[in-house]
Amino acid sequence: MPVKNIVTGQRVTEYKLERSRELRRDMTPAEKILWEELRRNKLGVHFRRQQVIEGFIVDFYCHSASLVIEVDGGIHNEPDQKEYDIERENVLKEMGLKIIHFWNEEVFKNLPAVLHRIQELLNT
Repeated sequence: MPVKNIVTGQRVTEYKLERSRELRRDMTPAEKILWEELRRNKLGVHFRRQQVIEGFIVDFYCHSASLVIEVDGGIHNEPDQKEYDIERENVLKEMGLKIIHFWNEEVFKNLPAVLHRIQELLNT
């Protein structure tokens, strides 16, 4: 029986599986704050954290809404990281996923606005 609330039919390497576990154990402070608001269906839908999708690990994923949420830090301004992020985003969008990015500072300083924007996307 397939597991609910995940992208099915994909191969996940042992490395990616272990890496996603590590990222769940070592979430950034901003990810921890947002996770407290997303977990236990607080927004009316189920989210998973550090979900592997097509070989990429996304911060948060809601299967029923086809929504990926990314919480980005300064590394995402680096040229190499920007290229990787563009490739990654293209693959995820080709799958029909909606992707929203928030900077760490947004989560720290304006969590209600972040949650409002997420709720808007869940309602579309």
